[in-house]
Amino acid sequence: MAIAIALIVIVIASIAFHFLSPWWLTPAASNWGEIDDALTLTIVITGAFFIGINLLIAWLVIRFRHRKGHTSSYQPDNKRLEHWLIGLTTIGIIGLLAPGLFVYAKFVSVPDDAKIIEVVGEQWKWSFRFPGDDDQLGKSSISFVSPGNPLGLDPNDPASADDKIIVSPELHLPLYTPYKVLLRSKDVLHDFNVPQFRAKMDLVPGTVSHFWFTPTQRGTFDILCAELCGVGHFNMRGRVVVEDDAAFGRWLAQQPTFAQTQQPKEAGEVTDLVAMGKTLSEVNGCIGCHSLDGKPGVGPTWLGLYGKTETLSDDTNVKVDDAYLRKSILNASAEIVKGFPSIMPVYQFSDQEVDALIAYIKAISAPPPSGEPTGSNQSEGAE
Repeated sequence: MAIAIALIVIVIASIAFHFLSPWWLTPAASNWGEIDDALTLTIVITGAFFIGINLLIAWLVIRFRHRKGHTSSYQPDNKRLEHWLIGLTTIGIIGLLAPGLFVYAKFVSVPDDAKIIEVVGEQWKWSFRFPGDDDQLGKSSISFVSPGNPLGLDPNDPASADDKIIVSPELHLPLYTPYKVLLRSKDVLHDFNVPQFRAKMDLVPGTVSHFWFTPTQRGTFDILCAELCGVGHFNMRGRVVVEDDAAFGRWLAQQPTFAQTQQPKEAGEVTDLVAMGKTLSEVNGCIGCHSLDGKPGVGPTWLGLYGKTETLSDDTNVKVDDAYLRKSILNASAEIVKGFPSIMPVYQFSDQEVDALIAYIKAISAPPPSGEPTGSNQSEGAE
């Protein structure tokens, strides 16, 4: 009898929790309200089975509880009951699967007027590419990936020249414009997920997946990686800024084309090393493990790092100066700070790029001017 009472209490508590819970879906910021409808139908069907099965068990426990003088009878089968169970189960499974299949078919059936954008994932950051005036993305291959060509575009493909390259984790999109999103990974399995858009799709190494959506609400929305992709997975984040056409056009015009990124620096050209280092840290995923605000991460924080004395894994002490940073950037496994794993991949940076990263770390380490907050809003990431 106690079991029956417990089951009834569980059912009542579960229903109350569902309706009184503060954890509800945020309003959809794209055209995919149908995904919410499919999810709601799934909850209704599974909830009905949960309630029905538990109340049935509770009733059976009460109805057929042991009573003195009562004996059980053997019933090898019950065709009527079997037919009811098979029928109800079949209807439930169809109700669970069919709506999702129809919605998914629409999710990957791109309308003819959709524009194109490419999302590139790698440990542990996002990059993006828009077609240029020719409305065509150039070819890409992992064989072309280099520090100067992080997305691996084919330099011999004329269509690549005017492609807009965005290596920061911030993506801008115009309001009410349908976009076909092409997704590819440079290393392991990732998943592009913008919860408010109800948009979620895996990035599978060696192939290009896709879906489409139309932003329907202005604002800034988080991009998350929804597939475990390594120790920096937790901070593989970005953001989508949805704005009107004019603001989007101004932003896109400021982004460099692939041809511009491949132009050599002119002799004597002054380079802002701090800005260059900031870009490199974003492009190469350094901020996925090294926080900029002092918070603990997979690697040592960069806030206040320069000039600090660190204890290495062999219990020796070393001062963080230019020489130490240069060695750590080019050969991270040579000197591991105590308490941190040896997971940083090998990078091939030019001397100028190393100087830029060191300059950026120095800038992060320097105390801010009086009255300004310490650190940055940017959280830790991965290098």
